[in-house]
Amino acid sequence: MTRRANVVGLGLIGGSLAVALGERGWHVSGSDDRDEVVVLARERNVIDAVGVDADAEITFVAVPVRRASDVVAAVLTTTTGIVTDVGSVKAPICAAITDPRFVGGHPMAGSERDGLDGADANLFDGAIWVLTPDDDADDAVFAQLTAIIASLGADVVAVAPERHDEIVAVVSHVPHLTAASLMGLAADRSIEHATLLRLAAGGFRDMTRIASGRPDIWLDICDENNAAIVATLTHLIDELIEMRDAVGARDRERILDRLTRAREARANLPGRVLHPENLAEVRVPINDRTGAAAELFALAGELSVNIANFEVVHSAATNGGVLVVLVDQDHSELFRGGLLARGFRPSVQALS
Repeated sequence: MTRRANVVGLGLIGGSLAVALGERGWHVSGSDDRDEVVVLARERNVIDAVGVDADAEITFVAVPVRRASDVVAAVLTTTTGIVTDVGSVKAPICAAITDPRFVGGHPMAGSERDGLDGADANLFDGAIWVLTPDDDADDAVFAQLTAIIASLGADVVAVAPERHDEIVAVVSHVPHLTAASLMGLAADRSIEHATLLRLAAGGFRDMTRIASGRPDIWLDICDENNAAIVATLTHLIDELIEMRDAVGARDRERILDRLTRAREARANLPGRVLHPENLAEVRVPINDRTGAAAELFALAGELSVNIANFEVVHSAATNGGVLVVLVDQDHSELFRGGLLARGFRPSVQALS
């Protein structure tokens, strides 16, 4: 039987989701406030049907963050499947939506291209996809959503909504605003030095690439995640002042120390697990209660343990089940220790 999905909002992320699902054999229904976008999506075979399929297994809501709560609430009343969103701010929508069929989400993926012109079935391959289940998260819904996202090539990380917004302010929101500010600085200076922008290359282009994204979506993001963004900008300003003072004082030791720490931190950014022989299977017995899967994923996020795959195996005999996850062997004992500390009783078995 063909699996069915809805995508509400056919911009870059929604369009990419529709194409990615379609390539994997899903029947995709799509909708957008802009009629011309829907027509284009059908012409390009990005979607198979127009509208919202009431019986779809999953609905992805890919609209601007300020509208997302209202759209999710509406979709929950007209569909029977699970619902998730893709917005980069999670606390407001997770507080507003309490239906157990909803889990907040945020794929950490993007492109400098806009809308359907940038739609790419491979956009999520290797990307981190954050899920933000709350305390009432339904394990079956969470497992189903995780499996669908993993099938798109993404790695799932679960964190609390408020924690997500704090982290994303550091790794996404403020970097975009910083890139915009740096680009503005260069543009202002280019008036005085006509060759400046022509000479800009390498690191400058890498740092400012994200400034080419749509400006309008950032107005809502700055409103919805205001406190975290302002706090992070303040911290960044303090760091820049420290660097300015070190450079101004010609303090070579301080400059070298800051640059060295930055290089080491950059080198330690985690990567994906690519080889099955390097994986370990962790089996975690659980009682029949809500939130167990979300707690396990949140712990993995805290410990920087990448979960390569995940499923829930139910047991009628014990009125419970087993969470089965695959993690990097090098991190399996760290993960096991964290689970033991939380009261779980995990078992670990290397795949090789």
